Amino acid sequence: MPYSWQPDDLPKPASLPEDWPHAVLHERVESALYALSAMFHSDLRIVGVAATDLHTLASSLGASIELQTVLALNQLRHLWDPDARYATYRFVRQSQQFPDVILKCDDPACRERIIMGIELKGWYVLAKESEPTFRFKTTPAVCQPQDLLVVVPWALGDVVSGSPVLFEPWIVAARFAAEWRNWFWRNKMAGAIVDRGIRLSEVSVAYPDKAAPISDQPNSDSGSNFGRLARYEIMDDFTEKIAVEPLLGIPVGEWRRFLTRFKD
Repeated sequence: MPYSWQPDDLPKPASLPEDWPHAVLHERVESALYALSAMFHSDLRIVGVAATDLHTLASSLGASIELQTVLALNQLRHLWDPDARYATYRFVRQSQQFPDVILKCDDPACRERIIMGIELKGWYVLAKESEPTFRFKTTPAVCQPQDLLVVVPWALGDVVSGSPVLFEPWIVAARFAAEWRNWFWRNKMAGAIVDRGIRLSEVSVAYPDKAAPISDQPNSDSGSNFGRLARYEIMDDFTEKIAVEPLLGIPVGEWRRFLTRFKD
């Protein structure tokens, strides 16, 4: 059935097709993603950076952590493929392409080359802003029901030095997130938006090429807020939960306020 959702339709949580044969795998992958924070290990170690300059490293470190997260996910194969049913598959990171990560078969003879995708976003929790700043503009039609959007919060283990540590991720169906973004923009987004219309991408193919124009575009966006999911209420509970997570015995939110005070 062709994808037919429209931005004024209230989004419903995505569900997998009843006849999709990889539902158990999907459930196990989600469990492995939640296990990442406890099992993640990085050889990367940061020292000698002024506390007030740490935010400048967030972008470059974030890319490295996203790559290492994919490596860690493959190392957790025993969690998501305990029976070796998917022995020819592995998670592969794609550069500048949706989704960032795909579960791909290395054997050209595979009937299904790609089973699912993960749009992976890192979030440095001690950045000045108390919420993730990434923008997710991908049109809902290219998001498959099994695709996930995953936000991985991280900080340095010794706050201003050390190796990265991960917190529990935020996981949501990518299609639901994209639909929510468009619906919220059309119906609830605050601010002086002259025209709440959205120009939907015409691309609807699964796992599109890098050059495919898959982003939805607002007719009016003077504040550049389109796609910033953390401002769309959908992530509120998650960001509040991270703010009280302990880091060296002190809540993340308190560390953030302290660092921001001196950076300003």
